[in-house]
Amino acid sequence: MPRFNPLVETLAAPPIPSVFAWGDAYDGRSGPMIDFSQAVPGYPPHPDMLRLLGEYAASRAYTGYGPIEGEDSLRAAYAAHVSESYGVALSAGNIHVTAGCNQAFICAAMAVAGAGDAVLMTDPYYFNQETTLAMLGIKTRFAACDPAKGFLPDIATLAAGITPDVCAVALVSPNNPTGAVYPPELLAAIYELCAARGVWLILDETYRDFLPAGAGRPHDLFGRAGWEDTLISLYSFSKSFCIPGHRLGAITAGAGVVEQVAKIMDNLQICPPRSAQAAVATALPLLADWREENRREIARRVEGLLSTMAAVPAWRVGAVGAYFAFIGHPFGETPSAVVAERLAKEAGVLCLPGSYFGAGQEGYLRFAFANADVDTIALLKDRLNRFVLG
Repeated sequence: MPRFNPLVETLAAPPIPSVFAWGDAYDGRSGPMIDFSQAVPGYPPHPDMLRLLGEYAASRAYTGYGPIEGEDSLRAAYAAHVSESYGVALSAGNIHVTAGCNQAFICAAMAVAGAGDAVLMTDPYYFNQETTLAMLGIKTRFAACDPAKGFLPDIATLAAGITPDVCAVALVSPNNPTGAVYPPELLAAIYELCAARGVWLILDETYRDFLPAGAGRPHDLFGRAGWEDTLISLYSFSKSFCIPGHRLGAITAGAGVVEQVAKIMDNLQICPPRSAQAAVATALPLLADWREENRREIARRVEGLLSTMAAVPAWRVGAVGAYFAFIGHPFGETPSAVVAERLAKEAGVLCLPGSYFGAGQEGYLRFAFANADVDTIALLKDRLNRFVLG
């Protein structure tokens, strides 16, 4: 009998469907399901976004193959957006459009690492990035993030984790799963460490549009001389435009990285979805005010979650920001998957076990609270206070 690729066969099944199955078993005893399982916007796309998607999808101009690196219009529009956001001068040549940020990560990983190389990740980590590396035969190293420090990475721990086989450090800020927002000075120190060690910094900034008011620029790394030799930034249009089903992301990097990614993309997908690219290129400047209001709405949900959790003293907020909170449960050594399953089936709160994000995270659950409004988040108070494990 022919065999499967062992690097794929040994991976666990995708986790989200199993969590949805827990929700399907809920009998409604505590009220409507509170769905904190997946990082999806809890509000609809703007009507103009839907109009643009429809118009461009109906155009014959976008039915053929497009440029591997992405539509010129979106590369230019997004380069202008990044330039304005970070106070730098980037060009379309610094942009490679992808089919979502997960694809951006796999392209970045393949561009800089081969089988037998290693990538250093934080612990906890985003599980799709860890499994991506595993199925490529790329080893992973982990730098533990201290819960007492809000799950922010420690420079000394990262430095110790850059062993000779490590060719890149992969970070997510604002973080998935914890929600921790890495301060600009911390990102600067990590960048300098990577530059000094001659390794890449792959920085997933999917949730940067949801930083708190007054946070300023996420970092100043694009303004550093020679940044192209160290930094690869990843992004997703799914969250800020509420279009995750259209699978659109981007890589911002030096021209050399873009050239390598194009070789990979030509074999993965040939080109990203074309009509969605055209729609987003138009929507980037058009919907700026709407995106800003969404940022404020997510900030209100952060405050709502913090207020609610303050009234549930047995539970603790390990970190929170953007779309996520990493919540410590009060059930000691009980595996987080057991807590999450029972919470879904008995209390109608659907979330992900901490163990999905690292073996040492059994005491935590990930709440993707951006999917719920403030009133829905407030329902947690009674449900968590009443919840017990018999």
